[in-house]
Amino acid sequence: IDAIFGNGLTKPPQGFVKKCIQQINNSKSSVIAIDMPSGLMDNNPVTKESSVVQALHTLTFQAPKLCMYLPLNEKYSKNWHVLDIGLDVAFLNKLETNYYTIDKTNVLEIYRKREKFSHKGSFGHGLIIGGSFGKIGAVVLATKATLKIGCGLATAYLPKCGYEIMQSAVPEAMVEVDDEKYIQYFNYKSKVNVIGIGIGLEKHPKTVLGFTKFLKENTKPLVIDADAINILAEHEKLLNHIPVNTVFTPHPKEFQRLVGNWQNDYEKLEKMQEFSKQWSCILILKGHYTAIAYKGKVYFNTTGNSALATGGSGDVLTGYITGLIAQNYTSLEASILAVYLHGLSADIAILEQESRESFMASDNFKYLGKAFQSLQK
Repeated sequence: IDAIFGNGLTKPPQGFVKKCIQQINNSKSSVIAIDMPSGLMDNNPVTKESSVVQALHTLTFQAPKLCMYLPLNEKYSKNWHVLDIGLDVAFLNKLETNYYTIDKTNVLEIYRKREKFSHKGSFGHGLIIGGSFGKIGAVVLATKATLKIGCGLATAYLPKCGYEIMQSAVPEAMVEVDDEKYIQYFNYKSKVNVIGIGIGLEKHPKTVLGFTKFLKENTKPLVIDADAINILAEHEKLLNHIPVNTVFTPHPKEFQRLVGNWQNDYEKLEKMQEFSKQWSCILILKGHYTAIAYKGKVYFNTTGNSALATGGSGDVLTGYITGLIAQNYTSLEASILAVYLHGLSADIAILEQESRESFMASDNFKYLGKAFQSLQK
């Protein structure tokens, strides 16, 4: 049992305490830390690994600590559990902070049940733009996700080579086509509420030119993913043309292309906050605790597991967000609800005997219904 230091430490332990921590780590015993692994600081990166207890479990008091959400600290707190010690929750909720968690309680404040006399026109029309030769599957996943999350109508805009694939894979969707193997014209005709763009797009020179023209003329809300992010990273001036409250959904490497390198996860959080404020957008950085930055605040999701670490998971998430914005959720509401349900579906899959290794992105659809049902109970 490690109870040397709790929360509030400001510098690495030295001397006898450091030797004690090293003896704990060398003991090969299972370590349970109380409140915080001794030597781990909440708001600062570890500078001396030998001065931090490596705990298998941490029993932290009242609320999770920021450091527990960051990948660089996994070795010090592999599993953590929150213990309610009776602090005044109403008072805590009034405190100013830039960091929040996404759990069932605040998701229920967002989620809207369907009205009895609603119809498909009540739930909007989402458009997915993407795909290139060899990458049509990404658009299939995103388009199906747009419908699966409850969008009334969905259209896929993709190269001609993907037409038959899309019509066969998602018969519920409508399809418009561009050039033969890649997109260059971006001249969709459907009347839509929101556009998810970038999935499987590639960066062909004519695609970049067409995307530039599209951004300058577009007036619809956007969800930007994959190669659309990569194009923006290489042509930063195009960011001046994105609508307010655009949603970006990068994985860490794509985000790095947008903002440059960072030294540690705390600096990464600062870059997320700065980017969201600079461009008046929602930034979703995918990971075990997917983080959503908006107006300088960061929301950490509490659902999901390593089963989601597979190709296509991000395409599904982009479709979910697009479909929810089409249903008149705000961009932030759609982001929070989509990330939560996306992760919860994977959690339910593991509970129902699916394995983390065998789970595929399309399996998320199988368990989304049960994720919704858990909100309705």
